[in-house]
Amino acid sequence: MALSKLQFNSINVTPSASEGIRFNSGANGFETASAGGKLTLIKTTALASAAASISFVDGASDVVLDGTYKEYIFYFNNIHPATDNAKLTFQASTDTGSNYGVTITSTRFYAFHRENDATPNFEYDTSEDLAQSTDFQNVTGGIGNGNDEVGNGYIHLFNPSSTTFVKHFIVNANSLHGLDGSLNAFTAGYYNSTSAIDAIQFKMSSGNIDAGTISMYGVL
Repeated sequence: MALSKLQFNSINVTPSASEGIRFNSGANGFETASAGGKLTLIKTTALASAAASISFVDGASDVVLDGTYKEYIFYFNNIHPATDNAKLTFQASTDTGSNYGVTITSTRFYAFHRENDATPNFEYDTSEDLAQSTDFQNVTGGIGNGNDEVGNGYIHLFNPSSTTFVKHFIVNANSLHGLDGSLNAFTAGYYNSTSAIDAIQFKMSSGNIDAGTISMYGVL
């Protein structure tokens, strides 16, 4: 059966023999509000000096992890380590940051390509996934600590305040690796706990976070 018309708010999609698919959109077109969702900035932490960690704790500095949002996105920009080849990592807490060590099961793969075009690689990294572990989860690959070397990416965290289900996360991160190449890492997993998560902490696998910005958004 041929598609005759699709109505999506003010967007009309109709077939045309001469033009193929024709879009007839009103003023509100593909605006986020029309699609029923939006990002709300909750907090941005921009380091003015090196720090051992960056934390987002429910109720502290207007951070909200209490069920107001069913999804959160953490964007990290220009994360620069003090130690060469260190990785950005993260963990969660169920006691407002007194302890960071919620049980994680995760999987991880990456693509790597060096500046000199040597040893390009694409692999499932069994050494960096977690199986019922309370360790911090690696987010980026190893980031070089040269003046221009940084890591960037984002983390989606789903329904952390649930007391019924486990809490899933999805990560995509790219880093200028300490071996002078682009390493794009994909990580996904879940916190295997039905306790509400009320704090998230980021730190490097070794040494301080020398510079960078992490922003937390709620998704409606």
